[in-house]
Amino acid sequence: METVRIALLGAGTVGSSLVELLEAHRARLEAFGYRAELVSVLVRDAGKPRPGIPGHLLTTDPGALAEADVLVEVMGGTELAGDLVLRALEADTPVITANKALLAERWGELRGYAEDGLLYYEASVMAGTPVIGALQSLWGNRLLELHAILNGTCNYILNRLEAGVPYAQALKEAQDKGYAEADPTLDVGGFDAAHKLTVLSRLTVDPGLAWEGVRANTRGIETLTPELLGEAHAGGQVIRLVGSLFPQDGRWVGKVRPVRLPASHPLALMGSARNALVCRTQEVGELVFSGAGAGGHVTASAVLGDLYRLVAGQPGHLPIPAPLPVPEVQVEALEEV
Repeated sequence: METVRIALLGAGTVGSSLVELLEAHRARLEAFGYRAELVSVLVRDAGKPRPGIPGHLLTTDPGALAEADVLVEVMGGTELAGDLVLRALEADTPVITANKALLAERWGELRGYAEDGLLYYEASVMAGTPVIGALQSLWGNRLLELHAILNGTCNYILNRLEAGVPYAQALKEAQDKGYAEADPTLDVGGFDAAHKLTVLSRLTVDPGLAWEGVRANTRGIETLTPELLGEAHAGGQVIRLVGSLFPQDGRWVGKVRPVRLPASHPLALMGSARNALVCRTQEVGELVFSGAGAGGHVTASAVLGDLYRLVAGQPGHLPIPAPLPVPEVQVEALEEV
């Protein structure tokens, strides 16, 4: 039986859920020939009780992470988390992360390690719905376009607007339910979805696609009203915040913005708590993925799945090796709001 020593960076909702799942999966991991041992949990306040996590594992000392065979990063943010992730990777320690912002914004520093198979990030997009691995399996296809609902907070708010609830009230409800942060800008401004779209873009069409370009093409939902969504509904449409990847003028373009969709569109059929992705390829046509896109146990399940991937000897998620030729196809643009 081989022991895998795990350092956990962050002990919030996802981190505590992962600790719970590690215990629940102890026997299954041992069937793989591995014993998972949590050796340290880096937090900002080691004196704060963390239910389910032994107090002696809590630390504020980044040096404790060096004892591990694998670093699991669920802290979020791009500065401290990014520096510690890079420190681990520089020491050839594999990293499992759910941090889409880090992957999007500091890709220049991370790309080489991802290409070496040291970076696992299934949980970074759509949480436990396994689109990262699925899209990597589609390299044998020629991607024509991709459209996705990638932010559950926006989806919830838009569903409430459809019900006639004013934007400010819908946002407060989302905050009260824990869907939105006190500062909701990342979500409602479209930036969280843009981070995720950037990650998907580098996996599918261009390993060097720039975050700045996607960010420049990003608009959120702050100006939408119940009246606007009611008008769309009356015309047989729904309004959703959609991230899209498509060819335009000889290059790949990533864009996030509110769009009008026919009520029969696969992305229009998703409930308020679900994420969804539709991609169209030359070889297999249209593929649809949908599932839960947030939540402690949902996200932790994908992190744990990456741990299984690691102990099974599989590399992390590789970006596509080189930019795909831009297809000479006519893509019907979605109607922007």
